[in-house]
Amino acid sequence: MATNFVVPTKMKAWVYREYGDVGNVLRLNQEFEVPEVQKGQVLVKVLAAALNPIDHMRVNAVYKLPHFTLPAVPGYDLAGIVVKVGGEVEKLKVGDEVYGCATIYGTLAEYTAVDESTLALKPKKLSFEEAASLPLVIHTAYGGLERVGLSPGKSLLVLGGAGGVGTLVIQLAKEVFGASRVAATCSTGKLDLLKSLGADLAIDYTKVNFEDLSEKFDVVYVAIGQSERAVKAVKPGGSVVTIVEHSKTLPPPAFSFVSASDGATLEKLKPFLESGKVKPVIDPKSPFPFSQAIEAFSHLQTCRAAGKVVIHPVP
Repeated sequence: MATNFVVPTKMKAWVYREYGDVGNVLRLNQEFEVPEVQKGQVLVKVLAAALNPIDHMRVNAVYKLPHFTLPAVPGYDLAGIVVKVGGEVEKLKVGDEVYGCATIYGTLAEYTAVDESTLALKPKKLSFEEAASLPLVIHTAYGGLERVGLSPGKSLLVLGGAGGVGTLVIQLAKEVFGASRVAATCSTGKLDLLKSLGADLAIDYTKVNFEDLSEKFDVVYVAIGQSERAVKAVKPGGSVVTIVEHSKTLPPPAFSFVSASDGATLEKLKPFLESGKVKPVIDPKSPFPFSQAIEAFSHLQTCRAAGKVVIHPVP
């Protein structure tokens, strides 16, 4: 691996200068400024990126970060190579293959500056494309299960099992948290996918109302907005965690969870990724080339993707 990289001052990046629909406001800029590396940050040459629902929510201003300014590059997930190191960086060095979440600058660009604390060394078993698909969803899946107190012997129902988060929840519940039984909902064509990930019961939501099942669960993980129905599927004394409903009053025992991004979680789960016990799930239409980022967003917004929508290669 080369350790001498010539970093340009300008780069290709997808940029939005105003809020609105992705197709109307996102533009490919051929001469965007490469971000300066601050203390505690590294500059990463992005080789692959992935999209999440929060990415288009930020572009259309449904979700706003404090102190956020335009113009901006969308995207959180990335995998790439460290090409420059800022002051007070302790663990990473130039040439390291990394993956994680960029929380300040976006990832749909050739380069991005990232806090060292949100990155981890890429598992050798994974390609850059596979690694880029994981950070935000694996943080959300693991953090939600930890917060809700899933433990060995408990049963779990996942609402939205075929999505980016849901596919990881199923696997982590079985392999990391030791759930005795995992059920998950999806559409007809994705039942086999859920079973291949370890689901004991795959529920076709187009034919079955999960809350009408006689079986109830210790934990319900809501990856889609159905908390009102979810509380009808939980056992007495059980818990419901939702990752999508944060602004409304939730019916007990439901509560909302917002993920935080840190490299420590990625390091903790690395053995499961290296062994193949937990696998990335990439949507069959992926990867989208960098030039087709808008098409990738459009596919994500259909809510029909199975797993993650990935952009690769990045120039």
